[in-house]
Amino acid sequence: MIPRKLIIPGGYGYLGRFLTKYLAGHGHEVVVLTRNSVLGGTARQSRSDASDTEIRCVSWDGTTPGAWITELENADAVINLAGRSVNCRYNRCNKQVIYDSRLKSTAVLGKAIAACSHPPKVWINSSTATIYRHAEDREMDELTGEIGHGFSVDVAQKWEAALNNAQTRQTRKVALRSAMVMGPGNDGVFEAFHRLVRWKLGGAQGNGRQFVSWIHWQDFVRAIEWIIENESLSGPVNVASLKPLTNREFMKTLREADRESIGLSTPGWLLEIGAVFLRTETELVLKSRRVIPSRLLASGFIFNHTHWSGAVRDLLKQPMHPLLMLDA
Repeated sequence: MIPRKLIIPGGYGYLGRFLTKYLAGHGHEVVVLTRNSVLGGTARQSRSDASDTEIRCVSWDGTTPGAWITELENADAVINLAGRSVNCRYNRCNKQVIYDSRLKSTAVLGKAIAACSHPPKVWINSSTATIYRHAEDREMDELTGEIGHGFSVDVAQKWEAALNNAQTRQTRKVALRSAMVMGPGNDGVFEAFHRLVRWKLGGAQGNGRQFVSWIHWQDFVRAIEWIIENESLSGPVNVASLKPLTNREFMKTLREADRESIGLSTPGWLLEIGAVFLRTETELVLKSRRVIPSRLLASGFIFNHTHWSGAVRDLLKQPMHPLLMLDA
């Protein structure tokens, strides 16, 4: 891939730090749009296999135009990862923040791109594989997948509508329907599952029949790079591994890889009680996401991690605190 100028709103979040590190490490000019005013200027990442790479951090509020819009001119790609985490209670206040953080940031990006004299060639906007219905019976892809219902699905539909409604005729648009991204670090979903195993609570959640769609962080960042390069990809693209598996199998494989023989299961009613104390929602583990990446495969993308057994062994070997943070 030739060097590109890449703009990443939300690039200081959990997934953004993986992506910015990867892209900057491959020689691209990376500009992170961040609400954290402390990070204005240049951030540096040390790499053991090459000279230091620089990432510029530019302030934005995710809702209104500002000096940041000049960065979009002649950019090769915008990868919008902005959005409040859904790992919270779905009360009225949190729901509104979840909507606003996604819809307003997408809308203001659309207006800014539309106003560019030389707009970005491609705009990749986060979405979610949760947009599909609870599916234990069959796989869901971009062509035949059935849209679900409920709060999370409504968020996803409105999020994609904000992208589709933006009048950016010169810019290819992609909705990134991502599965759970598994990577190291205390604030990631992998560590949440791994913590349960260490506490000997790594059995099935609920009835264990719900499917888990996942993707290794390395394949996640590689898929984004692939989408930037492949002009045939537009519209919704599932970013998930080839082989979703049931929650029971998912947890069993994690226990075996961690050499933990005891894994107590957690019934649904107990999960509901626990979710209140942990300030989260049971949907995050009980909804069956059986998603496959048909469009990525058809375009020729090759996954490095196709089976959960190999992926989890690789993740357990990685340091819990990798050099993901930008040194401001």
